[in-house]
Amino acid sequence: MNIRRPDWPAIAPGRFAKTICTDSADGCSIALLGLPDDLGVRLNNGRPGAADGPNAFRAALAKYGTAFDGAAAKPLNVAVYDAGDVIPADGDSAASLNETHDRITAETTKLHEQGLVTFCIGGGHDLTFPAIRALSQHTGAPLGGINVDPHLDVREKPCSGMPFRACIDGGFLDPKHFFELGAGRFSNEHAHFEWLRDQGANIVLTDDLLSYAHAPGEGPMEYAFRATMPKENSVGFVSIDLDVIDGSQAPGVSAVNPCGLPVHLVCEIARRAGADARVKHVDVMELSPPHDDASGRTARIAALLFLHFVAGFAERSGQST
Repeated sequence: MNIRRPDWPAIAPGRFAKTICTDSADGCSIALLGLPDDLGVRLNNGRPGAADGPNAFRAALAKYGTAFDGAAAKPLNVAVYDAGDVIPADGDSAASLNETHDRITAETTKLHEQGLVTFCIGGGHDLTFPAIRALSQHTGAPLGGINVDPHLDVREKPCSGMPFRACIDGGFLDPKHFFELGAGRFSNEHAHFEWLRDQGANIVLTDDLLSYAHAPGEGPMEYAFRATMPKENSVGFVSIDLDVIDGSQAPGVSAVNPCGLPVHLVCEIARRAGADARVKHVDVMELSPPHDDASGRTARIAALLFLHFVAGFAERSGQST
């Protein structure tokens, strides 16, 4: 077995977490899957700690977030199945990382075969790669997608900074239908910018995304959702690295961001991902509890993003995949 049951603390009365199923996916539309591994972060010489992300996320969701959506003025009636956590492979080598990736691909494939939309919580950002690989193989075609992240994550070496290069090189992601939203002005190598642009991908810097956030008409976020999945039957993903959020609001990440996006804007991206029936996979990555503040602020933000995703999903026609 490469998966273990979810570890939930006591859940406060009236919380949405009380509605989450842990025994069976029958009747559910969304599968929650924990990816508790940060070997990729360590191989990238980053701050370890993201292996504790899924447990911190569940602990935050157990206390925060009711089953009533105040904006929609109705109960949050979306059935979620918690599939548990993928067990990482033993060891500290690139081979160990590859084995963990294979396990994640196998487990997410099972969930897609049940018709579930996957929501993963990590964990190093490299773990997005095997989840996208699974969805691409399940659909039989390269995907479109959005990465919300100050880092482009197109490194060649096995590490947390490699998922989207691996996806493109593997034929699982169509770079012409790929958007990097919130890229940091000074967060990426010149060669990575050039390589990604040469592939035909779209890069939107933090300042550019913020400048259009409240402008009338179609801004970069709206255009990204339209252009990554241009047809009604397109299939895509949205990946959110928590270090895209300004470090004053989200300190508990693998690489703290001194000038990132506000929480409310990232929440809107999560809501749009939920509402778009073409999106079959979403993840929130690099939650690193050892670096969070005493209140678990960043874990609560991760829970908030999940709730916005679920609220968006409630807008899908029929709530089915």
